[in-house]
Amino acid sequence: MPLRNNLKEYRSKLGINQTDLGKLAGVSRQTISLIERGDYSPSVTLALKLAKICQVQVEDIFEYEEDV
Repeated sequence: MPLRNNLKEYRSKLGINQTDLGKLAGVSRQTISLIERGDYSPSVTLALKLAKICQVQVEDIFEYEEDV
């Protein structure tokens, strides 16, 4: 999948678990888990919410890699 992320690292820096991050973002723990594993690409709205919660730019968490 061309969308890579560092969500787990930023969540760890906040000292919260997947359930707490999900509650803050309005999604389930399972959704956070899927995003962290790279099995799910969040909507733009969710990506922006997660960046705001982590107090970083969305590009700090999510990176698009083109297939070469």
